[in-house]
Amino acid sequence: MRTIKKIHTAEYRPIADLVTYSPLPTRSLQMIDPFLFLNHHGHQVYKPKNNGLPFGPHPHRGMETVTFILEGDIMHKDSGGHESVITAGGVQYMTAGRGLIHAEVSSSDFKQTGGPLEILQLWLNLPAKHKMMEPQYKGLQKEDIPAISLEEGKVTVNLVSGEWNGQKGAFDTVSDVLLSTVYFQAGGQLNVTVPAERNIFFYIIKGTLTVNGQDVPFRNLVEFNNDGEELQVTASEESILLFGHAMPFNEPVVAQGPFVMNTEAEIYQAYQDYQQGKFGEWRH
Repeated sequence: MRTIKKIHTAEYRPIADLVTYSPLPTRSLQMIDPFLFLNHHGHQVYKPKNNGLPFGPHPHRGMETVTFILEGDIMHKDSGGHESVITAGGVQYMTAGRGLIHAEVSSSDFKQTGGPLEILQLWLNLPAKHKMMEPQYKGLQKEDIPAISLEEGKVTVNLVSGEWNGQKGAFDTVSDVLLSTVYFQAGGQLNVTVPAERNIFFYIIKGTLTVNGQDVPFRNLVEFNNDGEELQVTASEESILLFGHAMPFNEPVVAQGPFVMNTEAEIYQAYQDYQQGKFGEWRH
């Protein structure tokens, strides 16, 4: 069995009136290569006639953002001309590559009527050879993401990317990364084998899970050693898990604001390129 290295509690970092917890990066954990950053927004309930999400136009380069909408919705718009509204259960996958400006806000419906909201955004690194690739975006609704039923329905794996027992995930990815959200009913069990050289991303969104014999409550990220291959996960109550794994890139990471590159010089270049309008034109 894989041994647990450390359990990291998400830090409370509200953004305007948006409840936000972040387990990565924190004082105790910089990254789990190639997983760079996670923000957990909500759970909270917005009143009618609200301002919605506060993420207006901003640039990215050298990384990918994967946004999981558990409740509420998110409207994506970017300088590549992509636009969509993704609702509960859906996922947005954006590869910033050489540069993109995007905004993530709430739909006019959500701002008008309000309601519950819970959204997670994960940042993935891009390997050096792909950092300056053409930007890409794809948004999929809940029904477009394969749901794998296990344990007679007690466990459901929503497979975002990668492969699970021969089933292919909803998104084709630049690097070999498995991403999923796993829904447990009380008593649900999940046994997974992950090759020891792959890094695991394991964040509990809701409920409490017993992981290889250790109880871990929600808003905690479990950091594993690269030793065994087996994970045994049991839910004592209704729970949700963000689960992924990938080969580490083992490349230098220089991150500054919305840019993630391999050297300081590349970060400087990113700011220059952005200021010179090379990330595309923002159209309102």
